[in-house]
Amino acid sequence: MAIPLQITVDARDPQRMAAFWAVALGYVLQPPLPGYVPAGELAQYTAVIDPSGMGPRVLFQRVPESKVVKNRLHLDINAGHGAVDRWGAVRRHAAQLVAAGATVIGEVNEDAGHWIVLQDPEGNEFCLQ
Repeated sequence: MAIPLQITVDARDPQRMAAFWAVALGYVLQPPLPGYVPAGELAQYTAVIDPSGMGPRVLFQRVPESKVVKNRLHLDINAGHGAVDRWGAVRRHAAQLVAAGATVIGEVNEDAGHWIVLQDPEGNEFCLQ
């Protein structure tokens, strides 16, 4: 039996990060759970969830410090999966993410594959393929 997975991300602005990653992953913002987050602390935690219930919950928790070093772990988003025009789907999704606050770092095209490297609004690197 699989054990449920939650991904937790430190963030300076959890609400902004949750809004961005909802676009990136096709997720939706999760309403605060009743009684779980004390009133007045709603900005401390914000989560996004997969509307199909298949993917992991992603929780953004407020921290005082900014990101200062390269990620030791990053997400790969397979935006071209199942698309007839796979690379066109990747490019369209990259444009949506840039409009939502991402920064394109570069594009990699090698024998192992073709992907775009981006940073989210707080500088966390991820790949789009």
